[in-house]
Amino acid sequence: MPSRAQQPASPAPDSEQLDVGQLFATTCGWCHSAGGRAAGKGPQLMDTKRDDDFLRIRIKNGKEGAMPAFGAVFNDAQIDEIIKYIRALKPSEG
Repeated sequence: MPSRAQQPASPAPDSEQLDVGQLFATTCGWCHSAGGRAAGKGPQLMDTKRDDDFLRIRIKNGKEGAMPAFGAVFNDAQIDEIIKYIRALKPSEG
């Protein structure tokens, strides 16, 4: 029986019910610090120069040794919502 860490994540709810900020914090925030506003284990995403297609492919397929693939976890609409979240990032106040 595979360990919990080896089991695929449960699919996220439909995008109408998706709280992207919460999803990002619990799924992506482990590596993309401050909600994507600062570098952590992964790069800062706020003000990224990467285009949407690059982000979509990276989210779906991951990067070997650096980022897991989420293509089996999130559908295209959910990935689009994550990209919108990234594009809307602004510096935190206070």
